Amino acid sequence: MAYFRFIRANWVFLLAGFLLTFTSAYGQTYFISLFAGEIKGSFGLSDGQWGGIYTIGTTLSAITMVWAGVLTDRFRVRRLSFWVMVALAGACLAMAAVPNWIALIFVIYALRLTGQGMMSQLGAVAMVRWFEAARGKALSLSSMGFAAGQAILPVVFVALFASFHWRSLWVLAAALVLITMPVMLLLLRQERTPQSMAQSTQSAGMDGQHWTRMQMIRHGLFWLMIPLVIGPPAWGTALFFQQVHLTEVKGWTLVSFVALMPLYTVTSVVSTFVSGWAIDRFGVTRVTPVQMLPFALSFAVLAFADTIAMAGVGLMIFGVGQGMQATATSVFWAEFYGTRYIGSIKAVGAALMVFGSAIGPGVTGLFIDLGVDFPQQMIPIAIYYAVAAIMATVGVLRYRKRLVALVTA
Repeated sequence: MAYFRFIRANWVFLLAGFLLTFTSAYGQTYFISLFAGEIKGSFGLSDGQWGGIYTIGTTLSAITMVWAGVLTDRFRVRRLSFWVMVALAGACLAMAAVPNWIALIFVIYALRLTGQGMMSQLGAVAMVRWFEAARGKALSLSSMGFAAGQAILPVVFVALFASFHWRSLWVLAAALVLITMPVMLLLLRQERTPQSMAQSTQSAGMDGQHWTRMQMIRHGLFWLMIPLVIGPPAWGTALFFQQVHLTEVKGWTLVSFVALMPLYTVTSVVSTFVSGWAIDRFGVTRVTPVQMLPFALSFAVLAFADTIAMAGVGLMIFGVGQGMQATATSVFWAEFYGTRYIGSIKAVGAALMVFGSAIGPGVTGLFIDLGVDFPQQMIPIAIYYAVAAIMATVGVLRYRKRLVALVTA
């Protein structure tokens, strides 16, 4: 009942957050990778070459995010989201008209920066700023946009492949972005004052202070958390980026694999709500150390899956990790480093995530070209997640004492 009361009281801002995260879909790997076969065929690219192009474009967007993400500290969501969506729609149209593989690098850059980067950043920063005591609930509800996009768009667009050319579908994506813009403007016509503009409602971090970006970068906890931040976007992106290759190796059809997305989404949704409740109830320090473990288990299951049913089990476990990641990471930055500079701090986290999503396709594509198929790469990836969990646990146990007074207040 608490969730329903919370939704009823805050539905306008929660819906805005939902639309921000949903609209990020057109720059997310799971959407772009649906067109991998057509793109490789159109430009004569191997898996490694396509992965390399994706890595270069995504890395450039990660570098840009370090600067661009700071804009969320300076502008209201209403104004900034408008221009980001204009740019995202333009990137979709550019993909519809991309003439060669060189131009493809810059189109990928634009899609990743505006979609995965800025739209996701706007959704997370808005929830952290607009809500304080119920950040977990707000993030879990707004993150449903990610889940809805993953559940709906792949199924719809794969079905449309039968009737429309792949370039025409990118025109449709641009149109959907443009349709969302007036809805966002209507919802945020009276935007809630960001906490960065209301000093009295700010929430401090460790030692009762508001950490700047440079202070955070020089702090030991930040470096211990890097594998946790990079891992899910790196190897989760690789999982969806290589889904065409994965289904070919496993002997499954792409349609049957994509049809599993609703199972993954339902699990992710449940996990998001549970983790959001757990964060508000017990604190993010209890959730962070274990959020990598479902990822490790899911890759182990998928590595040995020989039926589409087992693939569904692996994706559902993966969804548990995604649900936890959707809420815990954003709350972690705010709780440990404060909210006054959360835009610039979150921009570093977002840049790391985008950079991680650049690494995954490039590394896995290179190994595929060297004869190591993606299922063979999954066990080392599972080990990576386990190591990341250990490092995060060490960091949280070492520094959470500096939060005791704030958490128990």
